[in-house]
Amino acid sequence: MSQTPDNWRKSSRSSNQTNCVEVGRVNDGAAVRDTKDRSAGYFTTTGQQWAAFIDAVKNQRFD
Repeated sequence: MSQTPDNWRKSSRSSNQTNCVEVGRVNDGAAVRDTKDRSAGYFTTTGQQWAAFIDAVKNQRFD
């Protein structure tokens, strides 16, 4: 079942930067889009995929 993302938000660490992403809510997951080109669309993840991504970021697996 598809859902339009809502409650878009940008990280508070982004301040006034323009090269950021925003995260929105969809059913049991998240949607992600580029703040510089919102009209380009977004991609979605399941809740499990999003949780795994956040865990990887917190554990610095992308550094």
